[in-house]
Order: sequence, then C-alpha cells, then structure tokens
Amino acid sequence: MSHSVPFRARGRILAGCTALVVALGAGAAGCGGDGDPLATAPYDAADQISFNGPTGAGKTADPDQPLEVVAEDSDGRITDVTAQDASGRYVAGELSADGTRWHSVSPLAADTRYTVRVSTENGDGEPGREVLTFRTGRPAANKRLDVTFGPEAGTYGVGQPVTAELSEPVRDPAQRAVVERALKVRSTPAVEGAWHWVDDEELHYRPRDYWPVGATVEAYSTLEGIKVSDRVWGGGAKPLRFITGDRVIAVTDAAAHTMTVYRNGEEIRRIPVTTGKPGFETRNGVKVVLGKEPFVRMRSSTVGIAEGSADSYDLPVHFATRVTWSGEYVHAAPWSVGSQGSANVSHGCVGMSTGNAQWFFGTVREGDLVEVVNSYGETMEPFGNGFGDWNLDWKQWRAGSALTGGKPDGPRPEDAARLRPAQV
Repeated sequence: MSHSVPFRARGRILAGCTALVVALGAGAAGCGGDGDPLATAPYDAADQISFNGPTGAGKTADPDQPLEVVAEDSDGRITDVTAQDASGRYVAGELSADGTRWHSVSPLAADTRYTVRVSTENGDGEPGREVLTFRTGRPAANKRLDVTFGPEAGTYGVGQPVTAELSEPVRDPAQRAVVERALKVRSTPAVEGAWHWVDDEELHYRPRDYWPVGATVEAYSTLEGIKVSDRVWGGGAKPLRFITGDRVIAVTDAAAHTMTVYRNGEEIRRIPVTTGKPGFETRNGVKVVLGKEPFVRMRSSTVGIAEGSADSYDLPVHFATRVTWSGEYVHAAPWSVGSQGSANVSHGCVGMSTGNAQWFFGTVREGDLVEVVNSYGETMEPFGNGFGDWNLDWKQWRAGSALTGGKPDGPRPEDAARLRPAQV
C-alpha cells in the first residue's frame, strides 16, 4: 500500500506571536527571522511520497524485495533516505540524481523491524520529513542452491572446461567464496587449476595449461547443508567424471590459407582452407569444439544477410564441426575449392574440400581445440559464444576467482546456451 498525494507546501497553523513569545521566553521579538525555529522545521512529508513497504497493522514486508521510496510530483524531490534495523545496521541504497526515487541495494534481514527516515523538499525549497516503520516477515522456506556440473560423462579433448551452473544467483563476493570453496575438481594426473565466475549463476574451471592426455577429471560439491546466506543454503549436485583423449589442436593461419592439425605435438595433416572474407572475418583466438553435425542447412537470412543480396546464400553443408554458438564451423565447402589455399571468401567459417572436412570431422571430438591466427577478425570472446576460456591468460583467469579476490571479466549474454544460426 502506498501514499500518492502530489507535493505541495503544507500550511503551518500558528497560535499567534503572543503564544510564541511565551514559549520561547522574553528574548524572542516576533514571528519569522533567522531565530524562528518554525521557519526551518521540517513539515510532514507523508502525503508527498509513496512507499512500497507495508502500512497496515500486522502486515510484514518480503525480505527478498527491495525497498522503494518515490516522489509523487515533479515540483518536489527526495533529498535523503536512511533505513536502519532495530540494532542500528543501515540498509545501503541509491537516490536518483533528480531526487524522484530511492531504492535499497543491500538485502533485508528476515523477521526484523526497520525504520526509514525520508527527507524531502517541496517546490518552494521547504524541507519535509517522514518516518516509516515496518517489519519483515519470516521466509516461508530457505532456498536451495543446487549445482549442475558439465559436460556429461564421456571422453573429451584436452581443452574442455568443467562448468558449474547454479540454481540461484550469487552476487556477494563473500557468498561466492563459500560456494567456490565447496566446488571441487581433481584430475589424475594432478594439474594446477582454478574456477572463474562467468556470471552470477555460472562458473568454469580449467587448468593453467590444457588437460594432460588421458587424464581423469572429476568434479563434486561439498556445498549441501552449508549456509550461503540468510536465505540460501547449499543443495545437491551430481558428481561428474570424464576422461581426456589425445591432445588435438588445429591451427588455422588465415593469411596462409592453411590449417595444420597436430596430435600430441606431431603434425598429422596440412589442409588448404578459406576463411572469412573482408567484412566477415573469422575470429582469431582459441576455440573449443562444441559439437559435430553431419548435415546443416545454412541460410544467410539467419545471420542478418538479406535474401537476394550479393552475400546471400542457402546451402546444404556436410561434415560441420561447430566452434561457436553464433554459427562458426569448420565444414565442407566444395563451392570454394578453387579459393582454398589461396584466398579468403567465406562468411566467417573455415571451409575446406569435402574429403578434408570428412577427415577432420572424424578426427576431432568435443573439447578439441581450433586456433585461428593472422585473421583480421576480432578475438574470440572468453564467454557467451562457446568456450573461449583459453583466450584469457592465467593471471586474468585467476582474477575471476572469488578466492583470489578477483571479479568476473565479463558477463555471459542471457542467450549464451541457445544455439544460434550458422554462417558459411
């Protein structure tokens, strides 16, 4: 329930100068002037603001909801708001630059009495004051913070990160440290590694260098039953176990128009390729194989290229190995064989002959690495468009760990987990 009466100057009813002189003593000479306390006394601002807290007897506020105080008319503004609980702890808040809105930015405690003091100023510059009190309710139930590890069990390339998706957002650095400390990853043979907060609900874990060949990687959680915050307690998590295969790295040199594939440090094939042409340059940097699709229908309209334009296409594509969610593949491109090895004519993908694409498709697995160098394209994003985790050096990676006092280097877009259209 809220108040919603416009700002206006509230009249002050005075009994007259005679009564005032009696109250103040013989030294007071009359009404007004710098010495008159009524000239600066704040008026009651209850009718000039709205408040989203409870106002009825016996009602309580939801501690999960922020407080909000709003000025109801442009003739006046809020000048200050303080909110405290019964023990004197302040609630952090932000006041808009124009003084029309204040809202809390720190959480409220459950089953606690709060006092909110609001200072205002009307159109005449006169100060107003309102004091509001309310109590927060008890939570109906504590929230569980469950963890889902990825990928699924199986065999992956040495570039595959471990992922941990949380069922509730965790923003506070101290709470993040509690969660991170309980998420365990171990590998045999052992390697140095660390978690990195991608955003409030996802973490990635990777070693300093790629996983060893033939490693066993296990992830598990000890978070269950641990208090994360007043309202959130650790829930369950299904443990994860996967193994790594050979160290397969495919290096595409966009300037030389070649891809060189290495297995465990030994060159096993050199392939003539074509990469993105001007305006559609292939991204530089390290990408992790996300999946393999034997057949994909690639249409230019799905990536914003108008049908009928010089760059439009509608093509059946075979042996497509995906490396970004935005549609970058390594795939068969029989239509550009004449340019492969000599020119870049694609719309961002790495194209090769059907025979080479079939070989590549059968050679790599999820978690293997495709690195592009010497392209005029931007560098692969660390997060949000696949697994670009290896494009952060070790210092940058550790800066994203709550246990080392760092912050995430970049949030993941909300639709990161959704497959996006393909490009050729």
